[in-house]
Amino acid sequence: MNIIARFISNIVFFVTPVLLNAQQHSVVKQAEYQTYQNPIIHADYSDPDVISVGANYYMVASSFNAVPGLPILHSKDLVHWSIIAHALQQQLPADVFDRPQHGNGVWAPSIRFHNNEFYIFYPDPDYGIYVTKAKQVTGPWSIPILVEAGKGLIDPCPLWDDNGKVYLVHAYAGSRAGFKSILVVKELNTAAEKVISNAVLVYDGHALDPTIEGPKLYKRNGYYYIFAPAGGVSTGWQTVLRSKSIYGPYERKIVLQQGNSTLNGPHQGAWIHNSANEDWFIHFQDKGAYGRIVHLQPMQWKNDWPVIGMDTDRDGIGEPVLEYKIPSSQKNILQSSSRRVMNLMTVNWVCNGNGMPIQNPTGHSFIRLQVYSG
Repeated sequence: MNIIARFISNIVFFVTPVLLNAQQHSVVKQAEYQTYQNPIIHADYSDPDVISVGANYYMVASSFNAVPGLPILHSKDLVHWSIIAHALQQQLPADVFDRPQHGNGVWAPSIRFHNNEFYIFYPDPDYGIYVTKAKQVTGPWSIPILVEAGKGLIDPCPLWDDNGKVYLVHAYAGSRAGFKSILVVKELNTAAEKVISNAVLVYDGHALDPTIEGPKLYKRNGYYYIFAPAGGVSTGWQTVLRSKSIYGPYERKIVLQQGNSTLNGPHQGAWIHNSANEDWFIHFQDKGAYGRIVHLQPMQWKNDWPVIGMDTDRDGIGEPVLEYKIPSSQKNILQSSSRRVMNLMTVNWVCNGNGMPIQNPTGHSFIRLQVYSG
């Protein structure tokens, strides 16, 4: 097999046409304000997590065996997104991921900003939980550190508490651990690089929230909150747990579900509080061959419980919206496609493993892909 054939067989086009299309059609002008339409990204960004830092928003998503991995997206308004970097330049263990490992590698990550430093925690279901750090979101990102080794440890999310302690919540993958549907909390060292305590079971979802996973850990008004999807990828709902103690006991409430809407399985994502004092929730929807596409929902707090989407039947549980007033934190300007075209061979192409460098083997400024049948 020649080098061009090897290049094509190991490379994947990373959603740019669909991402751009979503941006071109996501804003609708109304008489007094602009609205956006869901999905905000009609492309496969599985298990998104988002943070707000100043006037900027940053998103990460699962990248599985892709290299470079851990795509980092940037937005000024939560609606229009562009790829600005990848945090993972090599999959670990390197010798394992020199070969394609479809479905393995980076599962649901979390991104945080603490003491002027960015952190991304991510799981490899076969090896354990890793953390990588950077002073600038565009990098360079540190070589990942194995926070805890183990099979089936997935979906980690840290919290720096007011008392100086650092905690980590995560779930378990039944395919690797042999059990699932539970959430545990552990303590990390001050550098957030190692687990220093035993796991404390804080929630067992077998009865009410089967397949609970993807937890995100927050603190607000003296409550610890765990946002976690349950019920399965394509048909599930968003559960929120709250407690006055990090180790529980936790109260439980469903805050978002399909209800009477047409949007299946609206769950797993991130709560964002912006500089305009607004609350939002970004989540995915499993759409079959299109992948896990990204939606943005309004969010409100009632009696220290979040309600995500619109509670049209007033049962205390939100349902997803397809159109809503655009976040007011920034002016909303559709982004140009020129930057993406210029960066075609850099941030928008990924390989199926470590073995194939991202470069143009023809030596020209373009690459031609031809498809044959038969």
